[in-house]
Amino acid sequence: MNDTVMTKQQTKSTVQQDTKTSVSTEVDKVIIGSIAAFAGLVGLWSIACLASAMFQAGGPLALAGGWFKAVSGM
Repeated sequence: MNDTVMTKQQTKSTVQQDTKTSVSTEVDKVIIGSIAAFAGLVGLWSIACLASAMFQAGGPLALAGGWFKAVSGM
């Protein structure tokens, strides 16, 4: 007769992370997010300015004509 014994074995392993690396990664994420948010605000502001200019000029063709006149000095 063959007797087999099953044993349950647990192993623990710990991994130490460098706190400087994880903090640096989080700071980088915040900086990149801030830059992206600022770029988005600048984009929205430019769209608002172009829309206002088109409204004041009387349309996109009038705006382009006025810009050409201003640049060429006519």
